[in-house]
Amino acid sequence: MKIKLYFPIITGAIAVLSLAACNDDSLENVDPQQENLKIEQPNALEKVCYYVDQYWSSNAVLTTSLPTSTDTNFMNSQMTKIASLWGRSNPTLRFVNDPSNPNSTYNAISYSTGKIYYGYAIYADAKNKGGNIVNAMILAHEYGHQLQYIFGLPSVSESTARPNELEADGFAGYYLRRPNGYNQTTFAQIATAYEFAQSIGDYQTTSAGHHGTPPQRRSAVRLGFLLGQYDLTASSFDYNFFYYYQGVLNGTYKMGKNSQNPEIDAYMSKYIDELRKIQSGEISAEEFKNLQ
Repeated sequence: MKIKLYFPIITGAIAVLSLAACNDDSLENVDPQQENLKIEQPNALEKVCYYVDQYWSSNAVLTTSLPTSTDTNFMNSQMTKIASLWGRSNPTLRFVNDPSNPNSTYNAISYSTGKIYYGYAIYADAKNKGGNIVNAMILAHEYGHQLQYIFGLPSVSESTARPNELEADGFAGYYLRRPNGYNQTTFAQIATAYEFAQSIGDYQTTSAGHHGTPPQRRSAVRLGFLLGQYDLTASSFDYNFFYYYQGVLNGTYKMGKNSQNPEIDAYMSKYIDELRKIQSGEISAEEFKNLQ
């Protein structure tokens, strides 16, 4: 993504200030366990699996915790739930801190070596703007890239990162709905998480890092949420996601019957026109937030 981020009020204490709440735990300022003074930068493959087109500074350090135990425990428990949803063990989750340049940690990156690094700054901003669900969604999105690494997904490709990123958005929407996931039963509850996510996307459609336009990302999250009606494997999710999502890649939605999954097809047939209208922008951002 080619965007510039400006946070003039951010200081070395960003996480503590942004995460402050009305309880003693938020003021703990737990000392993180520093692991490594050198954080590896993403390789060419992993550069399509970041959240923001910005990479770790040379002063950034890995830690095993966020500034409070409440936030650390939340993220670790979410990591366990997300991986368990797909029948897998946790990848390595580490946090990235840079007291000398906090803005440099405004990112989350999924590595093909089974690691997710999550920046202090993006965590604090996400929680401040939308609450815990936003970080749950970002983490589920990044874990979607882990599934792509493991299973050789997505099953479609183009010259940009769009299929990878839109499918990861779909994985996140799926997780937020599943009863053994974040268990959000109405779509309106997911709107704040989506609004934050799409606000930092790369919409330069010819850029290699193109994550999808805002309408495309809305339709991806919505489709993932709808598929959350069913218990799917990662590969089955990929098949069904792109079966109904071809409109993002070639401008038309596939209207033939999904013979592999007739029950899903009967359910999804009620939403094909809605998905088309989301993707085209006929359903506005405000209308999108009121979908059930």
